[in-house]
Parts: sequence; C-alpha cells; structure tokens
Amino acid sequence: MKIKAQIIDEVGLNRTITRLAHEIIENNKGTGNLVLIGMRTRGEFLAKRIQEKIKEIDGNEINLGVLDITLYRDDFRMRLKQPEVSITSITFDLNEKDIILIDDVLYTGRTVRAALDALMDLGRPSTIQFCVLVDRGHREMPIKADYVGKNIPTSIDEEVKVKMKEVDSEDAVYLIESPKQNLSE
Repeated sequence: MKIKAQIIDEVGLNRTITRLAHEIIENNKGTGNLVLIGMRTRGEFLAKRIQEKIKEIDGNEINLGVLDITLYRDDFRMRLKQPEVSITSITFDLNEKDIILIDDVLYTGRTVRAALDALMDLGRPSTIQFCVLVDRGHREMPIKADYVGKNIPTSIDEEVKVKMKEVDSEDAVYLIESPKQNLSE
C-alpha cells in the first residue's frame, strides 16, 4: 500500500464524528424515532462512535444495529471464491423508524444499493438516511449521502483507506495508490 496523503488524523476523525452527530440530531429534530445501522465492517464501528456522541450531546441512547450485505451485493456471484458472510445484528423493529445507515466510504453506490435492499427485507422504515465518513465520487448508481464527513475527490487510480482503532489499531483516513490490477486474473 503506497500512501499518497493522510487526509484525516485521529483528532480530525473525532471532530468529524462530532459534527456528523450534531447534523443528524438537528436534521431529525431530535433522536426520538432514530435508529442507527452500521454496515460491516468499519461502518459498524463508525455507527457505534456516532451513537456514543449522540448520547453525549442529546442524552439519549438510540438503538444500534449492524448490517451485513454480502449476499445482497450484485458482484458476489461474479467472484470465483465463496463470499465470506458475517452476521446481521438488528434486534429491534425497523418499521416506521427513521434509519441512519452508516458506512465509511461512498464510491460507486453499489454497496449502499445492496444495503437498501437488505433493509427493506427487514421492515418498512419511515425514512432511510445515509451517513458516510468519506465520499470519493465515481458513482455508478444514483446514490447521494445525506451526511458526509469529508468529500475527497479521487482519480480512478486512487483509493481511500479508512483505519479505525477497533480493527486497525489507529484512527486515520489515507489516500493511497491503487494496486495495479493483473489482467490475467
């Protein structure tokens, strides 16, 4: 992995999470009907941090669930190996709730589309809003985030790598050079 730039450090990540939590509370006029759904893997940890920040700001602990969209992806059948499926953990009713779906990076929009399909199989929410730490552009689907931590325009030869202490032992966002694809694979 060749790092081109560090976009967000630990202090910046905490500041961004605080801002996103405030925006979510303000745009929903409180937290009364909200639930948070984090997309595996880093989206779940981001959602947990936003949940904690909302409790700190608003005093309410809102429900938090974790969504695995592996089997909803439109590309899992194209891969030769068996997809690695994790567990969706949503232990509360989604019907008539205002869902904040949370992920780390928005790129083509295909992951979010899969998440929307999965959520609709679990209930009929009032609204689904999308919160993302980084929007890097290059959409292939008509998807737009309601809450964006940082817009990072990238070239097709770059990637955005989010690191979170829960899985990576550091908090940071890096712009990296994409590994070259081997066309014979």
